[in-house]
Amino acid sequence: MAQAKYTARSYSPLDQLINVVDTGLRTVLSTPESQRDYPAGAHYDENSDDNLSDANLSEMDKTLAGRFMRINHAGEVAAQGLYTGQALTANMQDVREKMQEAAQEENDHLNWCANRINELGTHTSYLDPLWYAGSVTIGALAGIAGDKWSLGFVAETEKQVVKHLDSHLNQLSENDTRSRAILEQMKKDESKHATTALESGGAQLPAPIKGLMQITAKVMTKSAYWI
Repeated sequence: MAQAKYTARSYSPLDQLINVVDTGLRTVLSTPESQRDYPAGAHYDENSDDNLSDANLSEMDKTLAGRFMRINHAGEVAAQGLYTGQALTANMQDVREKMQEAAQEENDHLNWCANRINELGTHTSYLDPLWYAGSVTIGALAGIAGDKWSLGFVAETEKQVVKHLDSHLNQLSENDTRSRAILEQMKKDESKHATTALESGGAQLPAPIKGLMQITAKVMTKSAYWI
């Protein structure tokens, strides 16, 4: 019996557009399923006095934590858009696969941030559709520039995310162990993504591009803090 021959499926531009829209809708309108356990613990009881509860948090502490988690959730929405856009235009199959794998791992962060936001009684950013659409465009442009620049863009993005996470960890209440557990795990994952991107051939970005990325990130974080 002749062995069946399998070839990779080729997606038309319309297929790719549908995938971008579908991913965006699922990212913005629903909470994706996490592949890993929730770092803050599966059980939540605001009246509990264990070390992973919010019993010792003031209302000010909760408000600040909610705003920080909203920023991080918006960042994860943007990450989904970024990786989706890069996967569209990446030249090499293994690079496309790395982008898709990274997007799947970022789903965990999206889930964790959304859960924590719900626990704190606040909301995700109303501008999430904008963050997603803008990031798809930026990611696609980075992919068109070439795989080494696309991977370099990932590495620089993740480095800047780690700095934001450090800033949040420094400002959160020491009693907010639930938020801290989430951000600490996110920090480990983002550092790994940056290292993987560089080891896969990512190029160091020019200083003006890094500066522009920092300005864009500030616009998003300032907006998501309030909206």
